[in-house]
Amino acid sequence: MPVLVRFVPVAVLASATLLQAQQPALTGYSPAAAQRERAAEAAAIRVPQPDRARAHSRILSAEPHVAGTPAQARTRDYVIQQMRAMGLETEVRTYNVFLPHATSARVWRVSPQPRELPTAEPPVPGDATSTAWQYPAANGYSAAGDVQGELVYVNFGLIEDYARLDSLGISVRGKIAVARYGRSFRGIKAREAERNGAIALILYSDPEQDGPGTGQPYPNGPTRPGTSIQRGSVFNGNGDPTTPNRPSVRGVRRTPPVMGIPRRDTARTGRMVRGRDGRMRPDHRDTARAAPMVMSIPSIPVVAIGYDNAAELLRGLGGREVPAGWQGGLPFRYRIGAGPVVARVAVETDARTPAAYKQIWNTLGTIRGSEFPDELVLVGAHRDSWGPGAADNVSGTASVLEAARAVAEQVRAGNRPRRTVVFATWDAEEWGLIGSTEFVEEDSARLVRGAAAYFNIDVSATGPNFGGSASPSLRELVRDVARTVPDPSGNGSIYQVWRRTAGLAADSLEPAMGDPGGGSDFAGFYNHLGIPHADWGFSGRYGVYHSQYDSFNWMSRYGDPDFRRHAAAAQVGAAMVMRMANADVLPFDYVEFARTMRRYLPALDSSFRARGYSALNTDALRGAIDRMERAAVGLARARDEVLAARVPDRRTLTRANASLRRVERALTRSRGLRSRPWFRSLIYAADENNGYANMVFPSVQEAVRADDRRLAEQELADLATRFLGATDALLNARDILTGDDRR
Repeated sequence: MPVLVRFVPVAVLASATLLQAQQPALTGYSPAAAQRERAAEAAAIRVPQPDRARAHSRILSAEPHVAGTPAQARTRDYVIQQMRAMGLETEVRTYNVFLPHATSARVWRVSPQPRELPTAEPPVPGDATSTAWQYPAANGYSAAGDVQGELVYVNFGLIEDYARLDSLGISVRGKIAVARYGRSFRGIKAREAERNGAIALILYSDPEQDGPGTGQPYPNGPTRPGTSIQRGSVFNGNGDPTTPNRPSVRGVRRTPPVMGIPRRDTARTGRMVRGRDGRMRPDHRDTARAAPMVMSIPSIPVVAIGYDNAAELLRGLGGREVPAGWQGGLPFRYRIGAGPVVARVAVETDARTPAAYKQIWNTLGTIRGSEFPDELVLVGAHRDSWGPGAADNVSGTASVLEAARAVAEQVRAGNRPRRTVVFATWDAEEWGLIGSTEFVEEDSARLVRGAAAYFNIDVSATGPNFGGSASPSLRELVRDVARTVPDPSGNGSIYQVWRRTAGLAADSLEPAMGDPGGGSDFAGFYNHLGIPHADWGFSGRYGVYHSQYDSFNWMSRYGDPDFRRHAAAAQVGAAMVMRMANADVLPFDYVEFARTMRRYLPALDSSFRARGYSALNTDALRGAIDRMERAAVGLARARDEVLAARVPDRRTLTRANASLRRVERALTRSRGLRSRPWFRSLIYAADENNGYANMVFPSVQEAVRADDRRLAEQELADLATRFLGATDALLNARDILTGDDRR
């Protein structure tokens, strides 16, 4: 309806002008829609409450709820009950997946002074769940076995650590490797131990990483006591390993799980290297030209112990003193071995029984969109844990529930979101992002067609420090929402406290945000399908990660005693969902995206020079990114001008937003990375030799790592072409909005 300005009193116009000055325009909204959205978000932000978050936390962390157990089924029922009470449409997605549980895990020091080391975490006074059932000390997907051998300390168990051992003439072949947690995903540690011939791997949390060196140990402080262990999966893959690229539903064709180190087609590449033992072996740096790596499960036992037990094993080691940087926080000088300490590791599992296949359950709560029901905004958190999981990830689940309540109350107030919103809790994330991956594989067509964004909350509260990661297209949205939510400290907005904590003085600087390389449930959406992603949470000293002591008692004493940060993460979630779901034009910032991409180019050029690729440079890629930036600037200008003058009709908005959803899809390719076809995004991926570290432009970087100049050139050209496709989607969206889409 047109606004008849001539009849509006001058005083009202002055008041409206002041309101607009105080309420900046919202990206993707007309002025009138922005005013309504600000009011709706302000009302939603008042809904999440610390007391309700506390109640969710108490109930959901009342017992350890490992995926595939009856306790996890009880968390499913609680979440569904809560969502139904809010008025959401609810659904449980059930998958039958290969999820072998350990039934026993034991470790002995055979010599000197034989003794069995206690692997169970002892009870803590005042912590009720510390006396509950515990998952055994074997890592998820550990192989069964009973082995005995000399010990070798391998530092963090990284590829470069084994290279250093090799240079010192020390081998782990036929021996038991002992590695400390940190610097890489534990699955990479297991892979490298087995690749180098170890018969078992013992992982421990060194006090230098999360022990008393970083604060008082629990229960007197937030850090890890010496009897605490860090559980976790050692599966190097995403989703059910028996149904790659297919959902694990009834009647699905299954592939037998791959046990042991994946073999590459070294005959095709011809690349072999001679080790110090004189044997020829594949050059593991040659990842890009080699055949794709299949998802693998270790064929050696892998167990976790506390640093008290680690001291019992490491104190007696002989051999060389450790190289610089290998010394940990235990109170003696570390040595490498091998021996004279001999250990025994015994793990029993149900992997060879029908019980190895277990049901997992995703819960979905849906609010149907009023205008664009086929367009989706999703927010999720994983629901499973290795223990009570009060932080990881009951906190995220509680925040998703409170965000859902906030949006549901807006629906009851007559403000139904324009797009469909899905609130999800995923199962079996801890085992390899299994629940979310199965969902993505089952619903890939719908998601590729209609998903605007996926928001992830994985550990929403372990301390006072706000942070996040996102596709660069959504970083300004996170910052803008953070400006509207009060910080739990009472010292301004989350954004203001975030800036002060980061020590930013210049107004032109922004708090750093992480890149979505992988490692949590956003991977299926972003790394696999190219759906823009963001996540956030509050962090602090969290020394009970993946232990029995990640409990309601720990959270109530140290992580978030008043549960205000649980509620604040939910407030951010509610506002993020509403902002994306209600926008006229999807509020992506592809100017920031393009400028972020350009900042990566100098490092890529440096890698070319380091390899001696004198004729190879990023000029063509830079040109493609420059074109994307110009298109993004043009789109932003056209969008703002159009929305300031009028709101286009629904058909125009539907077409323009469909084109915007194609931008980051264009930066994927269906065949994926050569090393890992499941990873389709060519922008970010987890480093396959680290698991946690992010790799930018992974298709090109993996070719450089393999020292394959011709492949690097091909991948660079392919990447530039993808950016041209993304640019075309931006230009198409602009032309649709301006009515000039006859290109």
